[in-house]
Amino acid sequence: MSAIEHTSITVTPPQQRQRSNDRRGAGGTAIGPRGLIAISWIAPVLLVLVWEALARNGWLSPQILPAPSKVVATAVKLTLSGSLPHDLGVSLLRAAVGFALGGGIGFALGTLVGFSRLAEAAIDRSVQMIRAIPFLALLPLVIVWFGVGEGQKIFLVSLGVAFPIYINTTLGIRQVDPKLLEPGRVQGLSTALLIRRVILPGALPSILTGVRYALATAWLALVVAETIGAQAGLGFLAMDAREFLRTDVIVLTIVIYALIGVGADSLARALERRLLAWHPNYGAAR
Repeated sequence: MSAIEHTSITVTPPQQRQRSNDRRGAGGTAIGPRGLIAISWIAPVLLVLVWEALARNGWLSPQILPAPSKVVATAVKLTLSGSLPHDLGVSLLRAAVGFALGGGIGFALGTLVGFSRLAEAAIDRSVQMIRAIPFLALLPLVIVWFGVGEGQKIFLVSLGVAFPIYINTTLGIRQVDPKLLEPGRVQGLSTALLIRRVILPGALPSILTGVRYALATAWLALVVAETIGAQAGLGFLAMDAREFLRTDVIVLTIVIYALIGVGADSLARALERRLLAWHPNYGAAR
């Protein structure tokens, strides 16, 4: 005679399962959002600590790579003298103006090409050819056009920013599901309302991805632009420090570029969460 074992089954209420899932967080991990943020800082902090230890013990030459404490002391000194805030402000202003101009042009062209095959035939090939040209190859011609003043720097930033936004705007508009347009047409929405209420919101995730790429490209273009004939800015600060072998100042500018890049990307992510709160892949969970 075989023995039959009876197994009791416990049914977890949906509310309890939801609370358990919330505690586990995204990706099925039991670590909450604050814990994940703390973990993300472990590697950078350890890197700085190892860097400091190597420099203090003489394994890193100050002329090659100064200690983080020396870089911080240099930052304080330049801040108190007013040099660092001035140069940082100049670079931020150049980046902001270039981003606004290039982003506006990229968005306008991307929208036009996204909606019109005729515009694509007339514009896209030329844009792609210009996009393939490296910044350094264009630099001599840009200097001939604009000299080494503010125009040259803003132009290069605008040029670098325009392409990621153009490509992602075009792609976002083209990828909007045509089935989403049917309810609007049934309700009698005009073409302008369809674009404003359906197409552009549907393309927004791709457009904001382009903005994040453009933010990184803006600083890359600005670094290239500020190495030529600049009288102020972070690039000028770094090039001036190179002449006097001030590696602490050079490292400081690199760190500032990194911090600005992380800050700009964080702002872009916050913008995504705010503008795409309705989207299932975005919002508070990200």
